[in-house]
Order: sequence, then structure tokens, then C-alpha cells
Amino acid sequence: MIATLQIDARGQGLVEFTDEVHQAITHARIMEGLCTLFVRHTSCSLLIQENADPSAKRDLERWLHRLVPERDPLYTHTAEGPDDMPAHIKAALTATSLGIPILGGRLVLGTWQGIFLWEHRHRGGRREVVVHIADSSR
Repeated sequence: MIATLQIDARGQGLVEFTDEVHQAITHARIMEGLCTLFVRHTSCSLLIQENADPSAKRDLERWLHRLVPERDPLYTHTAEGPDDMPAHIKAALTATSLGIPILGGRLVLGTWQGIFLWEHRHRGGRREVVVHIADSSR
């Protein structure tokens, strides 16, 4: 089964969408298999991370901003603003796809793990995440 999720990212930061992926698996009625997620953009990424303490999100966001600053004089790809090239670098350093096992009709995530879209642009927007759910029981 393949589905596309629309994730609204209002600006830079982590947007959790674990529940939407769980709904897609429930709809597919797959008890055992693999859920692959792929984001169809070059300036955002996907991440599995702690979803209980908001300070973990803030620390990750601040760390990546410090690692890849805006307005670096070496950037030449700046047509869409000072966050353009840093967004591409951040996406290259993180992940654009994730694979998560399914067992008992549920994602095999840890207690504090959630699935996040990591928006790297200031203005963000609607992002598409393709969900492919493969049934391993066949």
C-alpha cells in the first residue's frame, strides 16, 4: 500500500506526525511488515526522536542551526533567501527516508520515540511524505 501524507510545517522546526503514520498502518490492515517513509522535498527531512520532553526538540534545532549557520559567505545558492542553502545542507546531513518495522499491526517504536518532519526553511509550507507499507506475511 502506498499513501501520501500532507504535513503542514509552519516554519523551521520539528513537526511530529507519528499518529498519521499509525492511522495509515491501521487503514492498510498490515500486521507484520515494513513502513517506509520518504519526504519529497530537498529542504526538509525526517527523524525519529524523543517525543516526550520538548527540550530535546529545542536542543536538536539549536544544535543544527549552530552547525549550519545562515549567511555563510561560501554559499552561492541564495536565490530564495538566506535559509535556502542551509536548508539543503541540513537535509543532506539528516535523512529523507526512514524504515520502521511493523509488528502486531503497530510501528515498532520505542516508548519515547516519535516520527518527525524537520522543516529547515523559515516559511515552511505543506510537505508531502510518501508512506509505503509492505506486508511481510505474504
